[in-house]
Amino acid sequence: MAASMKTVLNLVLISVLVSFTSSLPRFLHGRPKHGLLGAPKLPQGSVLPSDMWLKQKLTHFNYADTRTWQQRYFVNDTFYKPNGPIFLMIGGEGTANPAWMLQGAWIEYAKTYHAICFLLEHRYYGKSHPTPDLSVDNLQFLSSEQALADLAYFIQYVKHKYNLMSKDQKLITFGGSYPGSLSAWFRVKYPHLVDGAVATSAPIFAQLNFKEYLQVVVSSLATTGPGCNKNIKMATDTITKMISTDTGRKSAEKMFNLCDPLDTSQYVDGSNLFSNLAGNFEGVVQYNKDNRAFEGAIGTNITIDTICGIMTDESNGSPVERYAKVNSLMLSTYSQKCLDNSYNKMIKGLQATAWNSSASEGGRQWMYQTCTEFGFFQSSDLGDVQPFGNFFNLKFSIQQCMDVFGAKFNQELIQMGINRTNTNYGGYGMRATKIVFPNGSIDPWHFLGFTKDLSMESPAIYIQGTAHCANMYPATSDDLPQLVQARATIEKLIGTWLSSN
Repeated sequence: MAASMKTVLNLVLISVLVSFTSSLPRFLHGRPKHGLLGAPKLPQGSVLPSDMWLKQKLTHFNYADTRTWQQRYFVNDTFYKPNGPIFLMIGGEGTANPAWMLQGAWIEYAKTYHAICFLLEHRYYGKSHPTPDLSVDNLQFLSSEQALADLAYFIQYVKHKYNLMSKDQKLITFGGSYPGSLSAWFRVKYPHLVDGAVATSAPIFAQLNFKEYLQVVVSSLATTGPGCNKNIKMATDTITKMISTDTGRKSAEKMFNLCDPLDTSQYVDGSNLFSNLAGNFEGVVQYNKDNRAFEGAIGTNITIDTICGIMTDESNGSPVERYAKVNSLMLSTYSQKCLDNSYNKMIKGLQATAWNSSASEGGRQWMYQTCTEFGFFQSSDLGDVQPFGNFFNLKFSIQQCMDVFGAKFNQELIQMGINRTNTNYGGYGMRATKIVFPNGSIDPWHFLGFTKDLSMESPAIYIQGTAHCANMYPATSDDLPQLVQARATIEKLIGTWLSSN
């Protein structure tokens, strides 16, 4: 979901740019930079569709507020035949990538069913800026409910603009990760506007302490054997001892190539270190072998086998030295000179409200949504079942909300927002028809989704051995048979929805 962390102050003060861009973690609250959904690789010579714009309401829930803004979308009518269906991909917590208008499983479905394809960018992400900046006061208009209302208005708009008014023309929504949730929730809240929904890797249940995330990570790493988790645990124990003394702390700073000295006088710096080192593994697991072959791909060739291979290879030294080698691999892969572990720098970066700040890439906005609607905090509170230590607990995540947005964003406020989300959309008690829920067994997010059929009319597809949103990407010759079957099942379901009355 864009180029690496947009420039701070538009390349003014280069030293500030380098400082803030590197201060935001590659993996924050389960979201990698650029968003949870990547982009498929384009064939050489591909021509991307142009940016299109519509006038959107700032708020759909206060008719006395008449303010508007420009929302970006894309369209591809290459495969469309008169009275064909409308396919709508939902943008999420990152820049909407027009590469999806040319590639991906949904484009193959569009060819089959002669659909016109739209992609709507989510408010507050990419180029869709509803407000002058990202202040807390302005972020009040960022919510899943507003995003769903944007979709409803957009559908009415494009039906008129593109003459798609036939009663026989049905509409199918597509989304992966958070947009997968939106796809399902749109079917729940606006069933008269959508005839079917594909909700891939969609977290359906909002949860404050998502400690089970690491449970899936551990299980996924264990597919390579017991040695990987065992050696991570040994490395974690060694680091814990190292940072308890001045000499050991300095050794750890050098071993893990920290940009700044580790401040052990405040627990948040230590928590950030263990969280960042765990993030090296979390990100790889979440996207393991998922066909995210980005144009100019970075890191997609690093798999569970790669990192666990390092952790179990005794020629790489002691377990902590192997852990450091994984860290060095990730730093070099993403062209980072050092690991910026400073908690204060991270918070300062996320507090930036300008649209040309590094935080506007999506990190600040996604954190706001987790702190007001979803939780989804991937904590270490699972205990000794996981090998990454118990330092980045729930308290650490809540502290970030309070430090970035203000003291009132405490656990009570966050939990109230989570309760409202589950009440509004149904959580695990959701009742809806004509939704399909594909999830990968390797993907930690499947824990908050449906891995068993919601009903006969809303089936789940649990794909063994695949990761986050894998079924959305273009097919390859290396795809597992169950992934191939999942795509075929989804295509058949869409055909059923389009032919039903």
